[in-house]
Amino acid sequence: MSSMFSGCVVGLANGLAAGWANVGSGVTQLFMPLIYTLVTTFFHIPSSIAWRISFIVPAILQVATALMVLVFGQDLPDGNYKKIQIKALQKQEEKENYSCWGVLFNGLKDYRGWILGLTYGFCFGVELTTDNIIAEYFYDRFKVNVETAGAIAASFGLANFVSRPAGGVLSDEMGRRFGMRGRLWSLWVVQTVAGLLCVFLGRVNTLWASILVMCSFSLFVQAASGLTFGVVPFVSKRSLGVISGMTGSGGTIGAVVTQLLLFSGSKNFSTQASISLMGLMMLVCTLPVTLIYFPTWGGMFCGPSTEPESMDENYHLLQ
Repeated sequence: MSSMFSGCVVGLANGLAAGWANVGSGVTQLFMPLIYTLVTTFFHIPSSIAWRISFIVPAILQVATALMVLVFGQDLPDGNYKKIQIKALQKQEEKENYSCWGVLFNGLKDYRGWILGLTYGFCFGVELTTDNIIAEYFYDRFKVNVETAGAIAASFGLANFVSRPAGGVLSDEMGRRFGMRGRLWSLWVVQTVAGLLCVFLGRVNTLWASILVMCSFSLFVQAASGLTFGVVPFVSKRSLGVISGMTGSGGTIGAVVTQLLLFSGSKNFSTQASISLMGLMMLVCTLPVTLIYFPTWGGMFCGPSTEPESMDENYHLLQ
């Protein structure tokens, strides 16, 4: 996505693709309890087996999606590899003869990629963790039935339809008005607000207040994910795939870490206390965004050290 769209709209492009994909988490929360209830009610199958049978449905959908990608997918913006002129590839190789390892190490040594990975770990990673625990949280704490808990949890994931693309739009708009400084400041502010709402989510004690805070939290934490990938394409043109991979994997690792530390079977805290602690972790892990600096565009607190016109070609080809 980042290589197919120009910098002025890349935030929206990334946010729209990823946000609409993540809507699937909300659909899952909504329909899986219904499928489970259908299996147990009409086929009189024990609960432990019914859950396993329910997962046949997403398995079939995943296989169908994989086949559709193979049949309808396109390798590059200008076509599939077999249809691309070999001369174009040879011309590119003559222009820049970089090794695979060189591209990899160039991305790994860029501290900005590591910071964005950490940031993404505590926006998208927190979103994944919340998807995992939120239905059970409402079921256990407020004693709603499983279908209602699934519907409440579904609203968290379904918010991706507008929230993550909104984060991308905000990143692009702030970039047009204030440059890279606008993108970084908007990322920090939105994710900090998300962290505060996460802390508050674990502190409220009524059902409707919790739903309201959860919905607000979902909008900000998902927008922060869109804002993160509004910055990623500008870190390194040469190692764009590596930086994107580092950032994306940070989200998964963040989910694993928060799940193990705060919501594992041997946890030392209540679920509501763990949610608040997760919000505090978000606040702390968002602070390194202030350290991100681009020589051609500056950072949150200082301007560029090099004129963009004099460094642009070098930056995009060698960085």
